[in-house]
Amino acid sequence: MRKDKEKVIDEVWTEDHIKSYLNVRSHDGTAEDYHMLIKAYQSMKAEDFELFVDFFCTEGRDLNAIGKDGRTVLAVIATHRHGAPYADILKAAGAR
Repeated sequence: MRKDKEKVIDEVWTEDHIKSYLNVRSHDGTAEDYHMLIKAYQSMKAEDFELFVDFFCTEGRDLNAIGKDGRTVLAVIATHRHGAPYADILKAAGAR
């Protein structure tokens, strides 16, 4: 069986595409700010994520929003092997 979607590598993200993640909504009751940050983290390269975090903070959103498991996005990312650059971005923006 063929894959119906090829993995995109080195995609160039425009500011509008990055900003579109500010419209991502949770459908399972997860805090929206947490959900937006997790989805951006999962989808973006670090440099795009850094720009997203700037837009996110400009809108007054909560970098320390808590997920259903009681952890912040920073706490989740800190456990990931390749999460250090993303964690550094969040810390520089004021996450704790």
